Amino acid sequence: MPNLSLPTGLLAELTYRCPLQCPYCYNPLELTKADKDLDTAAWLSVFEQAADLGVLHVHLSGGEPTLRPDLEELVACLANRGVYTNLITAAVNISKERLQGLKDVGLNHVQISFQSLDKDRADNLSQYKGGLAKKIEAAKWLREIGLPLTVNVPFHRNNLDELDGIIDMSVDLGAHRIEIAQVQYYGWALLNRAALMPTREQVAEAMEIADAAKKKYLGILNIDHVITDYYAKYPKPCMGGWGAEIINITPDGRVMPCHAAGTIPGLEFDRVPDTPLKQIWEMSSAFQKFRGFDWMVEPCRSCDRKEIDFGGCRCQAMALTGDAAQADPACTLSPHHERMRDMAVEEAAVEGGEVPFTYRKIGSLGDGV
Repeated sequence: MPNLSLPTGLLAELTYRCPLQCPYCYNPLELTKADKDLDTAAWLSVFEQAADLGVLHVHLSGGEPTLRPDLEELVACLANRGVYTNLITAAVNISKERLQGLKDVGLNHVQISFQSLDKDRADNLSQYKGGLAKKIEAAKWLREIGLPLTVNVPFHRNNLDELDGIIDMSVDLGAHRIEIAQVQYYGWALLNRAALMPTREQVAEAMEIADAAKKKYLGILNIDHVITDYYAKYPKPCMGGWGAEIINITPDGRVMPCHAAGTIPGLEFDRVPDTPLKQIWEMSSAFQKFRGFDWMVEPCRSCDRKEIDFGGCRCQAMALTGDAAQADPACTLSPHHERMRDMAVEEAAVEGGEVPFTYRKIGSLGDGV
């Protein structure tokens, strides 16, 4: 077994329920139902165990985590253990009073997702009417309350033309950070890849805009820009390495090395509260599967970058090569890299980008309600 570090972060997917139906969602195609969600006592136990294990920050996500009536109790538990909390929300169903209450029990940070600056485009992308105005209002409340804000915008070919304006909006809203996250293709996003894939020219222009904004807003707005892997030269160090830093827990308690690990056949995921979190982290077969370097095949095994990017994303390798142990096709050294790039170019070149979205509908492929 490789040298085992302690996890520093935990992504807690509190529920898959969500008022939005974004076509770029990375959640699984098949969602567990809400009646399978861990109850309050189970999540409290998880968070106590996480703090004991050394976790420093917890991202409260979903779905839409504010649909949990016990959210305040969960935040308070983490705050009492000195764990930093970040609420990841669509912010379309939360009040100023609840945001204040969450701050009062110890919430440290809020991340709000935006689809577009254009009302009609935002409504179409999210399949939720009037969401943009609610998000802007919630962001203003955060400034009044004194909670730090990250603006998160999943970018794709249908909204990359708004990048300049969205960065400026983030400054106007008093955001501390913006995540320019070009869509990564897992779950529902993979299903809609042909409708989302940007052109190479769009990606290059976005890089220029982001670089210029970093200089313009230095000391004012922290700008994180993640380009789509399909146009990358090297893969990202996904999750800081498989089973190296991050724990992901699904609404029904399955403990995973990353949110898309369930797409890899043959992996078995232990559940909390059935098994202690420490035992899962240290001994789970799923966490050990791609931990360290022994699992690697060429070209990763002898590559001098393996301690930088850890072979890239196992889930992407699975999706595009059929073998999770292969080099991430985002890497130029992968024998599958050119096919990945050509696929992106072909899909992005569809006339006018007019490919219809497939939305998650109630009753189709699991609705999570």
